[in-house]
Order: sequence, then structure tokens, then C-alpha cells
Amino acid sequence: MTPRHDREDIHVSTTDAASDRESLRDLAVRVAAEAGELAREGQAGITVLDTKSSPTDVVTKMDRATEDLIRARLLAERPDDAVLGEEGGDEGGTSGVRWVVDPIDGTVNYLYGHHDWAVSIAAEVDGVAVAAAVNVPRRDEMYEAVLGAGARLNGRTLQAPPAVPLEQALVATGFGYRPERRTQQARVLLEVIAHIRDIRRGGSAAVDLTGLAAGRFNAYYERGLHAWDWAAPGLVASEAGLRVGGLHGGPPGEDLVIAGRPELYEALQDLLAPLGADTDG
Repeated sequence: MTPRHDREDIHVSTTDAASDRESLRDLAVRVAAEAGELAREGQAGITVLDTKSSPTDVVTKMDRATEDLIRARLLAERPDDAVLGEEGGDEGGTSGVRWVVDPIDGTVNYLYGHHDWAVSIAAEVDGVAVAAAVNVPRRDEMYEAVLGAGARLNGRTLQAPPAVPLEQALVATGFGYRPERRTQQARVLLEVIAHIRDIRRGGSAAVDLTGLAAGRFNAYYERGLHAWDWAAPGLVASEAGLRVGGLHGGPPGEDLVIAGRPELYEALQDLLAPLGADTDG
């Protein structure tokens, strides 16, 4: 039989872990709120500062300013943590916690004055997202999640609606920036759209995944996402009852991210696999 003091130690350790995750979540929410306000105020009159993988893959001065603010706020409170950001790259740490940051997910939407862009912040421990905040400022929506403790939208518990059959599913997706990838994604879409209710392409993976959790879509898939694109919204989605992964039972990654209620996830995966949705053709 396990000694009594060992069980108490385990209980304290579990409680402390949950408390740590909640404190990480609370910090992510505070920083995402401040960063979202900065980005919202800077959206008017914004122009392209630079490009990345292609001429259509743009960066604005607010992408960098927002990430600078996020890094400064996180490291001011937790100076030993690591940070991986879309604009600033990977900054090492010694605490075992890494923050994964997308300062403005949906930069093209942001550039054109659209509302669908988001600030995403996730905290990882041992490579697993344990806390997250996704702020969609122009919708006044703050999503948050703690691993194993559920997801919330503006403080209310978030539960994704039940699955529908694949042929009745409204499916969200996105496209890459390189022409050869877009061409293959268009080929896949031509096959997919014949088997579903309809398709939506919003321009922000974070808004799509959190919108899926809120019931605005039934499923989602996209090739070419990076960790900062799906870490925070993926945790929100999974804690709302959705399965988030890749093909053939694999984890989400750059090859492909799929999300939906488990039974719909399986049906969409079976549709996508033979189409080469995880390849560039």
C-alpha cells in the first residue's frame, strides 16, 4: 500500500501543477489583452513593412511592435522562460516553460482593415501547450484555456456543438503563400467541396480554430501552419471538446492540421488523406 505521506505529496504536486497552469493562463490573458489593444489602435493606416516567404507573405510594423510588447511583458514577470515568436524567433530559457506567440495572426486581414485577426499566446511545458489565450480584438472576444480544465470565451465555458455528417459540414480552411502550395490546395479543395456543405476561408488560423470551438464551423483543415499558428487556438479547440491533430493519428504540424468533433475529424481525415492534402503536389 502506498504510504499516506506519498499520497499527500502527489496531491500537493497535482494541485500545484494546476495552479501553475492557471497562473500561466492568467498571464497570457493579460498580455493578449494589452497586445490586442495596441494592435487595434495601430490598424488604421497600416502599411507593409517587409515580406517573408513570398511577396504575399507580409509583415507590418505592428506585427513587430506587438510581439516586442508581448515578449517584454512575459519576460518581465517570468525572466527564465523561453519565447518562440513568429517575428522574433526562438529565445531560450531555463524554467522549462516556453511561450509560443503569434502577435497578429491574419496579417493580410489586418492590413486590409478586416476584423478577423488575432493575438495568440500559448505556454508550453515539455512541448505540450498547457495554457492559452487568443484575443480577437475587433470581435471583442477573448478565448482562454487550461489543459485539462476546459476553455472559456469572455469568461463563459466554451463547448463545441455536436458533430454533423460530413456532407452537412461547414468546413474552414486556409491557403499558403507560395504559388505551388496554393495550386495543390486548390486541387484538394475542388475534391473536398463536393463532399461537404460548404467551405469558408477567413484568413486567420487562430480565428478559424477558435470560431470552430464557438460553433461557427463544423470542421477545419489547413496545410503549412507553424506552431505559433495553432498552439494557443488548438488548445482552446481541444479543451472545447474537439480533436486537433494531423493525418493518420499524428499530431498537428506543418504538414496538416485537422480539427473537428472526433467522428467528423475521422470522416474529414479519410477524405483528405488520398488527396495529398499534406503535400505540395
